[in-house]
Amino acid sequence: MRHSPLAIALPLALLACTGGEPANGQAAVSTEKPFDVATIADFDAPWAMTFLPDGRMLITEKTGSLLLFDPKNGTKIPVSGIPSVDSADQGGLMDVVLHPQFATNKQVYVSFSEKGAGGKGVALITGTFAQASDGAATLFNVKTIFRATPYVDGGGHYSGRIAFSPDGKYLFFTNGERQKFDPAQDPKATLGKVLRLNLDGTPAADNPLAAKGFNPAIWSYGHRNLLGIAFDDKGQLWEQEMGPMGGDEINLIKPGLNYGWPKASNGTHYDGRDIPDHKAGDGFEAPAASWNPSISPAGLIFYNGNLFPAWKGSLFVGGLSSQALIRLKVDGSKATKADQWDMGARIREVEQGPDGALWVLEDGADGSQGRLLKLTPKK
Repeated sequence: MRHSPLAIALPLALLACTGGEPANGQAAVSTEKPFDVATIADFDAPWAMTFLPDGRMLITEKTGSLLLFDPKNGTKIPVSGIPSVDSADQGGLMDVVLHPQFATNKQVYVSFSEKGAGGKGVALITGTFAQASDGAATLFNVKTIFRATPYVDGGGHYSGRIAFSPDGKYLFFTNGERQKFDPAQDPKATLGKVLRLNLDGTPAADNPLAAKGFNPAIWSYGHRNLLGIAFDDKGQLWEQEMGPMGGDEINLIKPGLNYGWPKASNGTHYDGRDIPDHKAGDGFEAPAASWNPSISPAGLIFYNGNLFPAWKGSLFVGGLSSQALIRLKVDGSKATKADQWDMGARIREVEQGPDGALWVLEDGADGSQGRLLKLTPKK
């Protein structure tokens, strides 16, 4: 759920006026940026992007369009073959990620929200990418390989982020708890979970909770709205999720663990009701870092490029309500807030380019234009 501007405006304003590291551990917001920002293109509420081996990009738009985009000349080509998308509320065409062997098999994975039996939910498809001699692009042999369970009413907290394990054998997929709270702790539901699947969408055979009666796809549980997952160079899986009013989280995901939602959170309910904070011995895995006031995190990468050598080994997070790009320093299993730059627009996605540049997408809401921006070292 997007956080109320009124709820965050005053705390952020106070934070921006202070110097150094505030008492709550929030990185001070900086309007001075150590990078140059180039506007590359403008899109209609873009949601995610991925680079093809030739430097072109696939970009999803919330309303259901998948675009083949060439950042060198600005050419946009619609990619056909996407199923019907329910884009109401927080729904839409979501993540797009290439198969680990895309160079040879041309397979693409895409997540989206749809209507189905019982309501709405997030689904995962695969298709084979092709471009004809006349330039027309398509996904063919499109198959739905996974659907969240159960489908429910409402239009929030789909999540739908995709990441492949470093060995290319498994697919990790996030299912939000759909603003229903309790499914995050329900062992039979995939809602509020990180899932580990085979590349064909079936549950991985040795997932840690299946023997305890959980849905066999579940890797970890007790999550809220998981809008970013990324592996680091040590093979550790990091995840970020929106908390309620405050309590946004970065988590180090470990197999079989319970991350607490809705029984524990460093935030509070929107109606002011308290939620017990994470504390030692409560049976829940505490976040590696959390934010209060909220940043509304969206998108997550582990940076391993050479263009920004000082930031190698960092996590980067986009901020929606905070209109920010956030960096966290990773040291083993610890993630520490390092920088937060005011971008002047809601940041939906962040990606590392082939040359190590940082690319970000504005999400096209609350005054944002939905621009694609390229960040390079300041000259």
